[in-house]
Amino acid sequence: MKDTVLKKFEEVFGSAEGARVYFAPGRVNLIGEHTDYNGGHVFPCALTIGTYGVARQREDNRLRFYSMNFGGLGVIESSLEDLTPSKQAGWTNYPKGVMWAFEQRGMKLPFGMDLLLNGNIPNGSGLSSSASVEVLTGYILRDFFGFDVTNQDLALIGQYSENQFNMVNCGIMDQFAIAMGRKDNAIFLDTADLSYEYAPIALKGAKIVIACSNKKRGLGDSKYNERRSECETALAQLQQAVNIKTLGELDEKAFEEYKNAIGDEIGRKRAKHAVYENQRTIRAVEALKANDVERFGQLMNASHVSLRDDYEVTGAELDTLVEEAWKIEGVIGSRMTGAGFGGCTVSIVKDEAIDKFIGQVGKAYQEKIGYAADFYVVEIGDGPGRV
Repeated sequence: MKDTVLKKFEEVFGSAEGARVYFAPGRVNLIGEHTDYNGGHVFPCALTIGTYGVARQREDNRLRFYSMNFGGLGVIESSLEDLTPSKQAGWTNYPKGVMWAFEQRGMKLPFGMDLLLNGNIPNGSGLSSSASVEVLTGYILRDFFGFDVTNQDLALIGQYSENQFNMVNCGIMDQFAIAMGRKDNAIFLDTADLSYEYAPIALKGAKIVIACSNKKRGLGDSKYNERRSECETALAQLQQAVNIKTLGELDEKAFEEYKNAIGDEIGRKRAKHAVYENQRTIRAVEALKANDVERFGQLMNASHVSLRDDYEVTGAELDTLVEEAWKIEGVIGSRMTGAGFGGCTVSIVKDEAIDKFIGQVGKAYQEKIGYAADFYVVEIGDGPGRV
């Protein structure tokens, strides 16, 4: 891939002299969905697929962007004086947002750059292509200009840029998993205080398989922000009855005791998911530590049911992928992952069942939904770096 992107950079920008190549992964969340903005736990890992970037520092303040994934758009030009979001800027709003966020933190960019990107994360899949671009951009800026920021800072800057520049009210999980990724480990992250631990993923005789629904969705115009708002309303009502800062502070027993403080059935369902999913995530990591992969799979399945029935973010595409997966012997667990309303499922599948899984689930999906799903057998990789 390094040679491919360097060659394209030379083709687009005239030469590749002085250019450096970087990579930031995508991520998948194994369990703990829609808990990251509710003060709960998440359990994501970085993947070996992600975003490659070739960058070269300029001597002026111009910014020139090119994406091999959107080659038809050509080179999109801007400048450091124009770090404002716009519809015309398209995908470049993500790197520009990170540059803006650095400057908001007092880290003035002395020069512009030429930047070429090539991602092998399926676009719109829910594997965090936007967060991958954000962390990659932050890593490049640190490497170029020597800014004193940690990888954890890169995650926070990426989240801030997505919230305040791109107006998507995302939690911290995606950027954190990408910036802090470690090979063969998932990250057990408490989003309330950003305390975390690495947990080795030893799936003896099984692999992680991602099924991409190919239903396109945009986070900003999905019901993501609506779900967030429903949880905030439910939390405010619960706070009249119990002294908590986040829904993640409650366990199931406490939730059942106080849930009637929430004024409507929808709000109760949303809050129930946030509370129960957080507890499932804690138990899932305990199961993994005890080498009980079967229990981990059961909790993944329960997570999907909750996302379908209480949080209502799955839809026909994701439900079909998961429900067909559950029918196959050798599938340890399967659930939707990401924001929902399209995107992907994540399954743990025994090695001997992978071909059958892809064949049967793919056939049933095509028949029911009318177009094909894509399948990826993935490995857990490291965070961002120079290539």
